[in-house]
Order: sequence, then C-alpha cells, then structure tokens
Amino acid sequence: MGLSSPLDPSEKLRAKEGAVLPDPTYYRKLVGKLNFLTNTRLDIAFSVQHLSQFMQDPREPYLKAAFHLLRYLKSDPTLGIFLSNDHDCTLKGYCDSDWAACPDSRRLVTGYIVLLGSSPICWKSKKQETVSLSSAEAEYRSLRKIIGELTWLCRLFDELTFPYPKPVSVFYDSQSALHIARNPVFHERTKHIEVDCHFMRDKLQEKLISLHHIGTGAQLADVLTKALLVSSILRY
Repeated sequence: MGLSSPLDPSEKLRAKEGAVLPDPTYYRKLVGKLNFLTNTRLDIAFSVQHLSQFMQDPREPYLKAAFHLLRYLKSDPTLGIFLSNDHDCTLKGYCDSDWAACPDSRRLVTGYIVLLGSSPICWKSKKQETVSLSSAEAEYRSLRKIIGELTWLCRLFDELTFPYPKPVSVFYDSQSALHIARNPVFHERTKHIEVDCHFMRDKLQEKLISLHHIGTGAQLADVLTKALLVSSILRY
C-alpha cells in the first residue's frame, strides 16, 4: 500500500528514544543508499537528512521511519526530476526555513532549490549548525545559504561562457528577512549576523541577485524543510 508522505508528519523523532538496534550497520547502509537517491528525488531530501542525524546511535523508531520512507518510494518508483529541453536560461532560486524545527537542539532546518528555466538543477535540505534566537534571524541565515550557492553557480556559468540573465531572482516568503537584506543600517538585532548582512548586500549592490516576496502556498522550497503530504508535493 502506498503512503502519502515520505515521513509521518504527526511523528517527531527524538535522539536517544526507543530501543537500540542490535545491528546499527543495517540502518547506516540503508540511509546511505537513500542519500544517493536524493540526487533525483528531491521530495525525499528533507526525510533523508532527518534520518541521517541518527546515524551514530540508530534506534528502532528511526528504522521504522526509514521503512516508512521505503514504502513511500515503492508507491511510485518511476518518479523523478524533469529536465526540459526549452531554451530558457533564466536562473531562479526558492528558499525556505523551519525555525527551531529540531526537537532536541532547536536548530532550524533550511532548504532551497535552484531552477534553470523550469528545470531543477540543485537543491539542499539541511539542519543548521547554530541556534537562531528569532524566526527572522533563522530566515535570514537560510536566505544567505541560497545566495552563496547562486554566487558559485554564476561564477561557474561565467567560466563556461554560458549566457544567463542577471540579476538572478530569489523568492522567499519572509518579509522580515527581505527588509533586513535591503536595509543598509545595522542595529542591535542584526549585529550578530553582520557578516551575513554584508555578504548579501554586496550581492544586491552588484546586481547579481534580486529579492522577491512570494506567498507560502507558492513556495517550492517548502518540501525541503518539513514532511509534506503527497498532495502538497505534487502541487509544487
């Protein structure tokens, strides 16, 4: 029977919860193989990065969640990414974050996807290294990640003499993060992320990127920050 979500949205996996697996190697090998599959299945990227956090001390609830993901994949094994052959060379980026998503460390999960025309060419789902003190800070750090990726991509395209229009549009659903990026004045609330602010504003002034607000319902990167039902995934 096929499942409607890569992970159960109602279940929160916690560290050190449940019985220890007698053979941890089995879990590690399984998640390692699933990690390779994220190269063509971006719908499971969030789920795999979440399961990867328990590689050091795998337990029964984590293995059960991995089996849930396998049953989800079995429901449609041919699903993958579509690379269009149209001549649209426009780069677009979508970025999202889930503040304090980790129930153990309260670190945020950030995700982004970059499109070349209508084709996805890179995506990422990752738990951040530090704890953010506010949702605005979390969203701003998430925005910084995709701009770093786009900067690298633009340099690569320039070296390959690949033509693409500038500035590159970045879509985000947080008004507060966009206001911080566009505001040239630093204050107490942004002092601790001042390096990120300088980097992002430099790219704005260079006209390498342009920032745009987008509604949460049209945010493509939402699938990379939380477990969604298949109806929500297919909508994107």
